[in-house]
Amino acid sequence: MEEPATRELEVEVSVEDTITDLPLTFPPEEGRDSGSIRKGCDPFAQTQRSKLQHRRARINQQINKEMLMRAGAENLFRATTNNKVKETVALELSFVNSNLQLLKEELEELNSNMEVYQTDSETINVPMIPLGLKETKEADFTVFIQDFICEHYAEDSSLYDKEIKELMELRQAMRTPSRNQAGLELLMEYYNQLYYVDQRFFSTHRNLGVHFHWYDSLTGVPSCQRALAFEKGSVLFNIGALFTQIGARQDRFTTVGIDRAIDAFQRAAGAFNYLKENFSNAPSLDMSASSLCMLVRLMVAQVQECVFERVMLTTRDTHFLSQLHVAQEAARVSDVYQLVQQTMSQPLMKDYVPFSWVSMVQVKCEHFRAVAHYHAAVALCEHTLSADDDEEEDAQKAFLQFYVNIPAGPPLSHILHDPEKRRKLGKAHLRGAVIRHEEALRVHSLCKILRKMDILQDVLSLTHKLSLEKYSELDHEDDFDETAEAPEIKSHTQQKPDITPPNFSTVQVKDIFHRLGPLSLFCARARWGPVRVVGLQWGDGGLGLTLRGDAPVLVAGVVPGGCAEEAGLREGDYIVAVDRQDCKWAKHGEVVRMLKSCSDRTVEISVATLHSHDTQVERRTLTHCSDKENARRAHAAAKGHSSASLLNWNRKKKREVGGVTKRLGNTFTLSFGSIRDAENMY
Repeated sequence: MEEPATRELEVEVSVEDTITDLPLTFPPEEGRDSGSIRKGCDPFAQTQRSKLQHRRARINQQINKEMLMRAGAENLFRATTNNKVKETVALELSFVNSNLQLLKEELEELNSNMEVYQTDSETINVPMIPLGLKETKEADFTVFIQDFICEHYAEDSSLYDKEIKELMELRQAMRTPSRNQAGLELLMEYYNQLYYVDQRFFSTHRNLGVHFHWYDSLTGVPSCQRALAFEKGSVLFNIGALFTQIGARQDRFTTVGIDRAIDAFQRAAGAFNYLKENFSNAPSLDMSASSLCMLVRLMVAQVQECVFERVMLTTRDTHFLSQLHVAQEAARVSDVYQLVQQTMSQPLMKDYVPFSWVSMVQVKCEHFRAVAHYHAAVALCEHTLSADDDEEEDAQKAFLQFYVNIPAGPPLSHILHDPEKRRKLGKAHLRGAVIRHEEALRVHSLCKILRKMDILQDVLSLTHKLSLEKYSELDHEDDFDETAEAPEIKSHTQQKPDITPPNFSTVQVKDIFHRLGPLSLFCARARWGPVRVVGLQWGDGGLGLTLRGDAPVLVAGVVPGGCAEEAGLREGDYIVAVDRQDCKWAKHGEVVRMLKSCSDRTVEISVATLHSHDTQVERRTLTHCSDKENARRAHAAAKGHSSASLLNWNRKKKREVGGVTKRLGNTFTLSFGSIRDAENMY
């Protein structure tokens, strides 16, 4: 059985893995060739993450083995009529199911290991939740592509051994991307190259026979499909997951690091959202609509958390308005994590999402609500009347809009001008902060994985201590009144998170199988007749044929009784070689010059006839679209944006696009209006 790839790649201090200099926007690189990105990382590097990933790969393999055994036992149980055999099989099934449960729990613990993906900075930040990459088995397309080239394109497949090897090396490297720009470009390059592979070798009438095996990123359950869309979707999922790991590793104690983390999490959300909108009937739960919706919301929440951290970093004073803004930002973070918590509690997600993730989200929801109450108390207790009337008016206006509902009792304007009333309201907020902090610590203590995270423990303990100290300052001995419950703070943010869709045009690739010919005709959807070699000799009337168009040149007409007709040329033939020199990509003038250079002798012309063409394939494009995606691309193009495209899991019939017109005699030709519609007699 093939072993799934380990993914942990880079040495911890390698130059290519330096995150501090990582640009998360990739300018287009003109002239990038298909071999520019080929290197994956060493899967056996002795780093923490490589060891972790090696264990993940081993568990995935064991889960696959146990599931095969269970499937066989279940089949035997259903097939046999012998009661003794049934009892034995049932006992074995119980052991297999127990082993599966243990393996899934072990894998969940590994997936919950968030600390290894965090930044190495000594600053204290609340840890982020990264996502592990999907594992895949090795896949060898060599035999299948060779057979397809021989049967479909009628060419010697050995001539394309170099291209096939290059494709296999690219896929192998893609299994172990580094956690930086190079790794992202590697995944994007492979994704873009899959467009050409799809067009060249995946026909609607025939299955290539390649099986794509991928493991669920959280449970390790294997899935297998022949659809190339499964491969593309899994690669896109890994692009999003890689962005989550890059975002989690940023040093968020600097504004630059926070901005990079925001950008990474927004791009991760965009990748998952794009996958959710363009794929249906996912074979694995991690790429189902409900799971992707949860991941998008989780990424958006982590972006909002980074926005709060930037506000805290840039707010150095205890001014009334500044503290109100900080409190509302913290309340906003709590609200978005509460939405994530609700999504994780849905029926499909409840038993799927790791318990440590659910606990972490609940801890953050309580923690940031407590932080909001704390800063509200600081604003109230340290506020002093300003001599500036305009400033005081702004403070009063902001305070009137600070709560979701106006609290009972004295008007807020009176509270703001009465130090004792401000102290009591501030004390209520601190009481709410302490209660929320204690709840966060309680939830934290219930999760074994979170208890191991020293950074999280330090953050929770520190903020709880600050709230208690502040509360003790405000708690006077003569306070006989029961502390009121603090009003709910209205959440507000200075920056709403964006969902940044993937832009694959930033990594331009060249079709590895470029030599097969222009993709508009030499594709899997086109049905070609066998290549014929005819000998032509220039006569008094020339060759007796009409040529039209470029790459490849079309025999648009044949003069009755002329040399071409006698040699066996027919209208609708495409010239693919002249004197064994390939000219699939040759321009009209180049083919004419090649023919005229042989005017004193017989020239051998290799021609092929296109019998049918199932769908028009756009030329020189990087992405393949469904009907829905065609409209999306047209809309994006009108706005000056570019977008990548995906196939659905189940292949849909593509819309015919202008550019291919049917000819008599079951032949097809291109419309050459935009290519210099030259038609000349020779």
